[in-house]
Amino acid sequence: MITTCKILLFLLLVLGITNVPTGSRTNSQLAKETPLMTKELPDVPGKEGLVERVVLSPGEIVPPHRHDADVFAYVLEGSMITQVKGANALTVHAGEVFYESPTDVHVESRNASTTEPATLLVFFVKKKGAPPTVVVREGNAPR
Repeated sequence: MITTCKILLFLLLVLGITNVPTGSRTNSQLAKETPLMTKELPDVPGKEGLVERVVLSPGEIVPPHRHDADVFAYVLEGSMITQVKGANALTVHAGEVFYESPTDVHVESRNASTTEPATLLVFFVKKKGAPPTVVVREGNAPR
């Protein structure tokens, strides 16, 4: 006889397996994002500003994603390689900035170093309450 506990354990196991991120790159993950401030923008109805500290571990590769926001990123330390769909890859070093528009898909985002972390200060202007980052999978890329 199958008990409720066994069914629950089975469901947890299945859910845990099916929620594991997939990808061809073994280092793929979402960078560590630490929200520092969120503020409603009274002169831009329905929008808010979000400031985050983002850390990419040595050698870290972030899967393709988009932000549905205007994104301004300043590299505090280290270097990263960034590329949006349709543009050339850029290597951005400490003290430099880059921008992404709400329609950009970030196809490459990785720490340029395999030994040192890369840290960014990122400012988003986004729809109030919307998630700052959305992983792009087949079917959810903007057209």
